[in-house]
Amino acid sequence: MGKVGLYIKFRAQPGQRDALVKILLQAAEHAEDTPGCELYVVNTTPGEEDVVWVTEIWRSEADHTASLSAAGVKELIGQALPLLAGPPERIDLSPAGGAGLRG
Repeated sequence: MGKVGLYIKFRAQPGQRDALVKILLQAAEHAEDTPGCELYVVNTTPGEEDVVWVTEIWRSEADHTASLSAAGVKELIGQALPLLAGPPERIDLSPAGGAGLRG
């Protein structure tokens, strides 16, 4: 099994992007200590005031799945859901390598 990459696009309710970013940055703090997380970056998109992208790299799909059950993560998901204008869009990736990508 190889590494797993994700691009996740969140569309916030109008005016809620900053609140969503704050929650996702808290999730990033959790990810720092989560086994298998190699990258978790929260991004905003110039010109799209309600869009937030999260870029993730995980050692394996099992690590990513386990991270969703980590202490505090379910609570953050619960806080984020009411801020969304619809379900997140997920793009699955197979990282091939690059600067900053561990082994």
